[in-house]
Amino acid sequence: MPHLRFPEPFAHRHPPVQSVNEIVEEHLTIGNRAADRVAKVVGSWRFIIIQSVLLAVWAALNVTAWTQHWDPYPFILMNLLLSLQAAYTAPVIMMSQNRQDARDRIEDHNDYELNQKAEQEIRAILDHLSAQDEALRQIHGMLVDLRPSANTRASSQD
Repeated sequence: MPHLRFPEPFAHRHPPVQSVNEIVEEHLTIGNRAADRVAKVVGSWRFIIIQSVLLAVWAALNVTAWTQHWDPYPFILMNLLLSLQAAYTAPVIMMSQNRQDARDRIEDHNDYELNQKAEQEIRAILDHLSAQDEALRQIHGMLVDLRPSANTRASSQD
């Protein structure tokens, strides 16, 4: 009887898969959180609508005011405030985007490692399937060899 050979069982020698979100959250500073919050607020329809309403009210009050025009047309003060807002908002949004890029790089590296682990496990599965195929061929061959002798025994008993 031939000896059936099977590969050694696959040993999972890698650390457990981690959530990228947890890894990134552990390293966030107060500045990172603030930048993300500003980007989230400024990049929303709610902010755009509120800011548009405030600007319209500002312009309407200064155009229609009978006695107090704190910022008469062409609204130099409003332009100054919007320029200051843009000057501070843009770099903060860029900080948030840079942090998001760093997070994406961590996620890409994590995906790469996960794909390598999966490839190793798939190779192990394929090796086991190949060994099982060979074992089934050998077992089938042994059964075929046994069948004629069983038929000859049956016919000799008649």
